[in-house]
Amino acid sequence: MGGVNTTSTAAAAAKTSTSAERDRVPKQDRSRATRQRLLEAAVACLAEHGWAGSTVAAVAERAGVSRGAAQHHFPTREDLFTAAVEYVAEERSTALRDLFPGGPADRRAVVTALVDLYTGPLFRAALHLWVAASNEDQLRARVTELEARVGRETHRIAVDLLGADESRPGARETVQGFLDMARGLGLANLLTDDTARRARVVAQWADLLDESLR
Repeated sequence: MGGVNTTSTAAAAAKTSTSAERDRVPKQDRSRATRQRLLEAAVACLAEHGWAGSTVAAVAERAGVSRGAAQHHFPTREDLFTAAVEYVAEERSTALRDLFPGGPADRRAVVTALVDLYTGPLFRAALHLWVAASNEDQLRARVTELEARVGRETHRIAVDLLGADESRPGARETVQGFLDMARGLGLANLLTDDTARRARVVAQWADLLDESLR
C-alpha cells in the first residue's frame, strides 16, 4: 500500500482553511451591515412613529430584513431599542464633534448649528426614547446613563465652540441656559414646524451669548 502524501494533505487543508476564512469575512461583513441597518431603522421608526409604533416587525420591514434575522441580532424588543439608545448617543456625539473641526467659530453659526442638532432626527428619536424610558424599566437606566454622558459632552463642546470662559461667574450657567433653550425648541418642533419663529429666537440668543460671553 502506498504511503499518505502528507504534502498534498497539508496543502489541501491549508486551501480549505483559506477558503473558509474567505467565506467567514463576507458573512461577518453582512452581519455587521444588517445590524447597522436595523439600528438605523429603529432610530427612524422612533423619530417618525414613537415608541408605540416601533415594533420589531416594523423595524425589520424598514431595514429590509426578515423578522427572524432581526431577532437573531436582537432577540427582544428591549435588546433592539437598548442598542438603539447607544447608537443614537454615539451618533449625536459624533455629530457634535464634527460641527466645527477647526475649533471655536462665529457664535451665531455655533448657536444655529447646535439648535439644528436639537431639532433634527437624532434628537427627535432621543426624545421618543426618553418618553419610552419613563415607562420601561429596562430602558430607563440605560437611557439615563447615556443621556448624562451626552449632556456632559454637549456642554463641554458648546463651551469650547462658543469660546466661553467658565472661570467667569455666570458663564457656565449662560451656556447651560442656552442648551436648555435648544432642547425646548427641539420639543416644540415635535408638534409643529417652528422654523420661522425659531430663526428669530436663535438670532436673539446669539446676540445675548455674544454680549454675555464677550
